[in-house]
Amino acid sequence: MDLLKSIQNYITKMIDHSTGIKVLLLDSDTTPIISLAATQSNLLEHEIYLTDSISNSNRDPMHHLKCICFLRPTTESLRAMEEELRNPRYKEYWLYFSNILKKSEIEILAEADERELVREVQEYFADYAPITSSHFSLNIQPYNPIQRTQAEPNTITLSSLVNQPRPLKKLTQRSLPIFGDSTSTWNISTGALERHVQCLSALCLSLKKKPIIRYSKLSKMSKKLGQELLYQIQSEPQLFDFRLTHPSPVLLIIDRKDDPAYQKYANELKEIVLSTEQDQFFNKNLYSNFGDLGASIKSYVTEFQAKSVSSKLVAGKIDTVQDMKKFLEEYPEHRKLSTNVSKHVTLVGELSRLVSQLKLLEVSELEQSLAANESHASDLKNVREMIASPLINKDNKIRLSLLYALRYQKFNGNNILSIIDLLKEYSIPEEDTKLIYILLNFSGVDKRQTDLFNNSNFFSRSKSVLKGLKGVENVYTQHNPPLIETIELLLKGKLKELNFPFLDSSSESSQHQQEDLHRSSSNNSQNLPIRPIELMVFVVGGTTYEEARSVALLNERLATGQGFSGPGPQPQPGARVILGGTCVHNSKTFLDWLRDIGTKFPEYKEAKPGLIANSTTQTGDTSFGDGSGFNLQLGNLSVNVGSSNNGGTVGSGAHNSNNVAAGFEEFGDAAVDGVRNLFGRVRKGVVGGF
Repeated sequence: MDLLKSIQNYITKMIDHSTGIKVLLLDSDTTPIISLAATQSNLLEHEIYLTDSISNSNRDPMHHLKCICFLRPTTESLRAMEEELRNPRYKEYWLYFSNILKKSEIEILAEADERELVREVQEYFADYAPITSSHFSLNIQPYNPIQRTQAEPNTITLSSLVNQPRPLKKLTQRSLPIFGDSTSTWNISTGALERHVQCLSALCLSLKKKPIIRYSKLSKMSKKLGQELLYQIQSEPQLFDFRLTHPSPVLLIIDRKDDPAYQKYANELKEIVLSTEQDQFFNKNLYSNFGDLGASIKSYVTEFQAKSVSSKLVAGKIDTVQDMKKFLEEYPEHRKLSTNVSKHVTLVGELSRLVSQLKLLEVSELEQSLAANESHASDLKNVREMIASPLINKDNKIRLSLLYALRYQKFNGNNILSIIDLLKEYSIPEEDTKLIYILLNFSGVDKRQTDLFNNSNFFSRSKSVLKGLKGVENVYTQHNPPLIETIELLLKGKLKELNFPFLDSSSESSQHQQEDLHRSSSNNSQNLPIRPIELMVFVVGGTTYEEARSVALLNERLATGQGFSGPGPQPQPGARVILGGTCVHNSKTFLDWLRDIGTKFPEYKEAKPGLIANSTTQTGDTSFGDGSGFNLQLGNLSVNVGSSNNGGTVGSGAHNSNNVAAGFEEFGDAAVDGVRNLFGRVRKGVVGGF
């Protein structure tokens, strides 16, 4: 399952089919898809010398050229194609559509082709943006951007792109609000549900997979999307007639509100586009942290300098025809390397300046601490200091406050209200302080499927503490997205059907696949769950690059045969995961999404009764509450695990009713893991000597 190769295969089929000089016509949906999967030089190699938009009515007639059209079958694109065929500008037409074309739409195009210039009509299911080989997006924002009045700066710099918002356009196809009457229902008027179904069906068709569908139980939107996709699959049996595999591939549909996360650094510079296909240095350092990136750029510059010094042009030693010929052969690669080095040195230099100017290392360390650890007194003190600091910008202050509110929403003794007052004191607009209430109403404890911070009950807290004994390798990357734990559980066959049910299906083949997942091993007396080899994960509302990085690193581990830590079954050899979503969020787009939610649902701007636990004036570290905790004694090793500090108010619904049962199993796994590690250390001491 390689997303880039899948799309590239389609592109190769399109541009290879006819010979001679050609024109490529695209629409607003297919342009970014082609940009991500093909290069200009690659198109030129296949004699495509002009690329234009189907909506451009000012194109000159070129009746000596052939035309390849790659369009998404939308009303606008089909109307433009119909007009093009009635008044043709080119010699011949090859029509390719990125999704299923209706019979009525084919008839309309046939009627418009009065001169019979169309040579071929095909459906190539490239209806998603392949960001990397394991990460894709619909490339649409799930909200209607709020108009900003601030003018665009005269001088465009990286810092201006970060700090100064630009005027936004009206609602377009790149923006598709997904919420209907509530944040749990789809917006029917915008066609958001239909667009998501089309994307996922194209994904399955391009990868030639007919997956079993699972969804997040607390997300009505995930369930509805899964049901509509299943209906689409059953309505097109010939298209989805793929060979059944064992175990069957799985599509897991979850909701963004389960983990309201964000990403930082280069993703904040939205106008900067880098490609792993076109830039090997970027591909190599795609998931490096900022410190490792600095070391890599230094090595890259050293490599370039070494090659430059050895060049005969620099040394002035082009004496013969052979020297000149060799130089001409090497110069294009040398020029390419020089340009790439200059680009990355400039980028890293500007990023370094921004990191220093905006105090991003300090902010990031606190963000990571809030996301991965629990120490209320320390966190409260640090958040207050950041809010009071004139060196921290407005958005960073808001983000830190949001993280604090998410973690300590149900903590008896939180200071969320005082944080809001402090934000107002330091000139944060009141509308922005209400983002805290909006976030908690939208994605608070009661709305989430997962235990975001491993602190919802005594057992998950115990598991978190035991895992914390392993230590932290890097304080700036210690947070691991909850999505990864869900993926690991699914790959091990341990993801509970209670929380992530299967979609019911009357289809005989689908029933066979679902029974296949629960089938016991014929060679073992124990009933072992079937572990999927191919897993597709889709996040309604958008993914983040942090999650994409974690999935890519997980795929690297799986490719090398490395298993997961802890007891229980391990993933199947050759297992692979791909991740996709409505869009790719950064902190700015997520905050804008919250603002849009607040505009559409004004009641979210208020603190409903029970939304936030009672605030007190506690100043000590109360992260383990008032209980005496639990002492775990393993020989001479003593571990104290504190009791829950949530005051008995953890959530509601299915999430709360299964806390104890799920908690015992979580704690049991973590305890066994801890005991095994202890015995391993003892054994090592006995064998190797203390």
